[in-house]
Amino acid sequence: MNITEVKSKADKTAFLNVARIIYKDDPNWVCPLDNDVEAVFDPQRNNFHSHGCATRWVLRNNKGDLIGRIAAFVNNEKAYKNEQPTGGCGFFECIDDQDAAFLLFNTAKAWLQQQGMQAMDGPINFGENDNFWGLLVEGFIPPSYGMNYHLPYYNALFKAYGFNTLYEQITNHLDVHKPFSERFTKIANWVMAKPGYTFEHFKLSQLEKFAADFIEIYNDGWQDFDGFVPITHQTIMESLKQMKPIMDEKLIWFAYVDGEPASFIVILPDANQMIKPLNGKLNLWGKLIFVYRKWRGVTRMRAIVMGTKQKFQKHGLESCLFIKLKEYVLPLKQYDELELSWVGDFNDKMIAIHQAVGATFAKKHLTMRYKF
Repeated sequence: MNITEVKSKADKTAFLNVARIIYKDDPNWVCPLDNDVEAVFDPQRNNFHSHGCATRWVLRNNKGDLIGRIAAFVNNEKAYKNEQPTGGCGFFECIDDQDAAFLLFNTAKAWLQQQGMQAMDGPINFGENDNFWGLLVEGFIPPSYGMNYHLPYYNALFKAYGFNTLYEQITNHLDVHKPFSERFTKIANWVMAKPGYTFEHFKLSQLEKFAADFIEIYNDGWQDFDGFVPITHQTIMESLKQMKPIMDEKLIWFAYVDGEPASFIVILPDANQMIKPLNGKLNLWGKLIFVYRKWRGVTRMRAIVMGTKQKFQKHGLESCLFIKLKEYVLPLKQYDELELSWVGDFNDKMIAIHQAVGATFAKKHLTMRYKF
């Protein structure tokens, strides 16, 4: 076997093609857009390069056939928040061969050790955890946009190498047509009627205002979770730019208490239903197909992230946001399902919200750690 670092244009193409080879016979897999993958490794499009570094490799067998790939990265803003300096590996794809997998893991480990790391998390992304994050171990169904999809044998490869589960990522599905419980609706309506409580959907024409509101809520609501790093204006603007082609402003809602930003939910139409036929290629023909499928409409949405300031976390605002969403979505007669992805098994409050709206289990990913 021969492993080489990705440097040339041909190497980049090979890195992208590994996944197409691995999943060519899997009808559930949706090829991520090549542009989305490449953006992770482009310092001009991923501001994480300003406080970290990344590299990647492809693996070939003795005949020269592509059989695997992996990336490794160090995020200096998170690496030193653990007991030991911890980097990451991701974009792992491999044939069902332990020797091949171990060579990929060892290569990532050696590079991370050169950067001063003593452990690696994986499979994760060199970016926020709403994309390309976690190892799929349950629910091998068509993935939503940005969610990792893997073959069942990957779990055994990670465990055999010595990775241990750091936390589980639970994704639940909500039937849009199923009514909320009477208690849930009653509480939401009572909260919405309270003086000073207002609700607005996102508007691109007021992008800076809503970006600032998002940052204020997110950095307050998530600050006590392990490994938290405040989100920056640059990061949220990059994310919103990526969302723009598929965004529906009325699927993104904010709650305010006496004018103060208090809670939000960000939902997108599932772009994977638009890009599945493209095989990762957003060329001219691909763009035409994308536009057509967007016009025709998709049936699934994905909740990317929710957040509520700590002082408002028992005010029932999340219930109100779901009611506002349903009031918009049902008359469209387009969507059938909302994917709530993903919630960590450590996040009791968010799990309770999923249960309250009547969501049911769909899939499980693992974030794993290997200590050197």
